[in-house]
Amino acid sequence: MATIYQVAERAGVSLSTVSRVLNGKTTVNATLKAKVEKAMVELNYRPNSVARSLATSRSDSVGILVSELNTPFFGDLMQGVESTLRAADKHVIITVGHNNLTTEQDAVEFLISRNCDALIMHAEAMKDEDLIALNEKRLPISLVNRQVKGLENNCIALDNEKGGYLATTHLLELGHRDIAYISGPMKIRDACQRLKGHKRALEEAGVAYNPFLTFEGHYEEEDGKTGLLELMSRDTPFSALVCANDWMASGAMSCARDLGMDLPHDLSIVGFDDVVFAHHVYPRLTTVSNPIADMAKMSAQYILNTLYGHTHNVQRLFEPTLVVRESTMAYES
Repeated sequence: MATIYQVAERAGVSLSTVSRVLNGKTTVNATLKAKVEKAMVELNYRPNSVARSLATSRSDSVGILVSELNTPFFGDLMQGVESTLRAADKHVIITVGHNNLTTEQDAVEFLISRNCDALIMHAEAMKDEDLIALNEKRLPISLVNRQVKGLENNCIALDNEKGGYLATTHLLELGHRDIAYISGPMKIRDACQRLKGHKRALEEAGVAYNPFLTFEGHYEEEDGKTGLLELMSRDTPFSALVCANDWMASGAMSCARDLGMDLPHDLSIVGFDDVVFAHHVYPRLTTVSNPIADMAKMSAQYILNTLYGHTHNVQRLFEPTLVVRESTMAYES
């Protein structure tokens, strides 16, 4: 196996010049850089990642903390981060927090023990002050789908309140007034924000919010089924349903069909996230687009800028958009 000394000798340059090329320094003369790269190819030289890590105090790896692994939403998040970092010759290590404080804290400690240079986190349970301390005292972090006062530059978020507002406004514009809502868990910020948007839309339309038309779920498909059955059992009629994510909307649609409903004639349904299956279910799901892959890319670019000297333009707040398909229609009295 070729060594860095042989590369320097073949290229006719100093060891320090080879080291600067390997570490991606922009101060290297272009001609010298070309000589080093040519010598590396001729010698089939492969940099020793451990040695490079010791030399730079960096591992070129970034930790990713997600809430779950079993949904398209987090699949898109991980793909967006990994592909962006891979293009910059960085690698990822992934852990799961399950929206549980102890599990999230353990996951963070694991990633730090793996010598990650930084963390990209979709964390719901950890307190704001703990995240601030983590960023200031231990290693750089970027937060996806969360805003923390004091970490504004680190946060890449969606306007979830506006997303909830768009979903309900769409149904109101179709003439619906009795609109049920299946929320995410109220301990999670985006679930609270989406419900807040739902309430704002009702208020602006002069429709009183009825708590008997709200069911709290946990962002799982089964919650859509359970929630629809529970809402129907309350003897408070409704002609439309908003679900705080597409998984729950899919569960509600399946349950409605099992009950013999004709969708959307008997019940209009709106989801949230626009995950991959939203245009494969029947009828195709009207939903709110959540550009999580783009948000993940921005989070990775923030880390590349902060830690590795890149100069990407980073968008920190994303706007949701309504995607109208066939699961909603005008109210029929």
